[in-house]
Amino acid sequence: MFDLSVLIVTYNSSEQIGECLRSVYAEAKTTRQEVIVLDNNSTDSTVEDIKRDFPDVQLLVPGKNLGFAKGVNEAARHASGKYLLLLNPDTVVKDRALDKIFEFAEAHPEYGFYGGRTLKPDGSLEPSSCWGSPSLWSLTTFAFGLSTVFKRNKWLDPESLGGWQRDTVREVGVITGCLLLVDKGAWQKLRGFDERYFMYGEDADLAARARREGFKPVIYPGAQVIHEVGMSSSTPIHKMRLLYRGKATYAHTHWRGLSQVIALDLLVLGVFIRALPAILNGKRDNRWRILWEERGIWREGYAPLNLAPTSVTV
Repeated sequence: MFDLSVLIVTYNSSEQIGECLRSVYAEAKTTRQEVIVLDNNSTDSTVEDIKRDFPDVQLLVPGKNLGFAKGVNEAARHASGKYLLLLNPDTVVKDRALDKIFEFAEAHPEYGFYGGRTLKPDGSLEPSSCWGSPSLWSLTTFAFGLSTVFKRNKWLDPESLGGWQRDTVREVGVITGCLLLVDKGAWQKLRGFDERYFMYGEDADLAARARREGFKPVIYPGAQVIHEVGMSSSTPIHKMRLLYRGKATYAHTHWRGLSQVIALDLLVLGVFIRALPAILNGKRDNRWRILWEERGIWREGYAPLNLAPTSVTV
């Protein structure tokens, strides 16, 4: 049996996947690992590059874009490791991170779910390895712009976890899928990601279900990877549609009754306030205005699952 099954989902990742995979192999000094890559129907040279340069990778090619959640679940079905390690293709593993997070998990099995510390290429913190859990208060701070004005404030931007540098062992609300180690038994108990989430929100949903089952998602700062991403003003509208559909799906799933209505209304209000300048100025191509005008669609969340089996070429 392998210690780790490293699971990577790619989509047009030819510019990143080579460096990522080289670092995965180079920085696992003592851990027995297998590497499984599922490609979500890339149109660039991702598949060809992997076949040519990394013959030891188990490459899965479903022939269509399954989305992130379903893609990870499918890769996990082919895994034989004691632990599953989810890794983004735009990460670079540093300083034996895979060995270290495996060793920490073995020493502390009570947590079940483990994340690390993500850095920018210059070595400064890139905070997206983890977040606080969504709450009605965090949605309120979003709705009224407080989390934007007071970014990284412990109280007014609670999902950011304040100024914590991810440099201490700490239980957290959400560990993101860019670097996530999961005990395979825990993963199977939860049945992996909820496949309704095509992309965005699946990590928050998984963490919420994990805590209900008694697991304690934790950050271990000794495991570090380079990962430079982030929501910015240049985020295209199609990604925003997925992001807010994911947020709405979380609200539909984890709140009931009046709390659910309030959560969804706060999401809509936050989008409206951000769209208002464009509405007043008549800018129809503004991403927030487009999102506001499409609120009746994304507010309903992701559509019910299509349970048809997936054919995967190995």
